[in-house]
Amino acid sequence: MSEIEQIRRREGFAFFAAFAATVPLANWLIGNVGTFCVPNGPCVIPVGFGLTAPSGVLAVGVALVLRDLVQRRLGVKWSIFAIAVGAALSATFAPPALVVASTVAFLLSEIADLSVYTPLQRRRLMLAVLASGVVGLIVDSIVFLWLAFGSLDFLAGQVVGKSWAVLVSLPLIYVLRRRDIVKGLMPA
Repeated sequence: MSEIEQIRRREGFAFFAAFAATVPLANWLIGNVGTFCVPNGPCVIPVGFGLTAPSGVLAVGVALVLRDLVQRRLGVKWSIFAIAVGAALSATFAPPALVVASTVAFLLSEIADLSVYTPLQRRRLMLAVLASGVVGLIVDSIVFLWLAFGSLDFLAGQVVGKSWAVLVSLPLIYVLRRRDIVKGLMPA
C-alpha cells in the first residue's frame, strides 16, 4: 500500500470514528444540554433568528459532513457501512421514547445525503457537501420531529441549527480539498 493510500485510509477511519461518535453525542445532548429542557421532551438551545432547537442538532449537522468525508476517503461501501453503524448506535443510545424516531431519521437523512453527495463530489466538492448537507438536514429534521413528537414545531430551529454545523464545515472542507490536491491525496 502506498504512503498516499495509507494516509487516506488513516484519515478515513478517523472520520469514521468521529462520525460514529456524533450519534451518542447527539442523543446525550438532546437530553442533557440546553438553555431550557422541556418536561418529558428535549433540551433546547437558541440557534439564531429567535429560534430554538433540540440541542442534538449541532452533532447531527456535523454527522452529515463527516459521512461525506468517510466516503471521500474510504469510498461508498464504507460510507454505507458507516450509516449502518450509525443507525445501530442511534438505536442503542437514543432514549427509549426516541429510538424509532432517532434511528429512522438517521437512516433516511444519511441515505439522502449520500444520494446527493455521490454524483456531485467528483466535480464540485464544496457544492456536494453543502447540497447533501442541506438535503440530509431537512430530511432528518422532518422525520425526527414528526416521529418523536408528532409535530414540526421545532422545524425551523432544527434546520437553522444543523445548517450552522454544515456552513462552519465548508472552510475546513476547502482547506482539506486544497491540501489533497497539493499532496496528491485526491483528484481536484
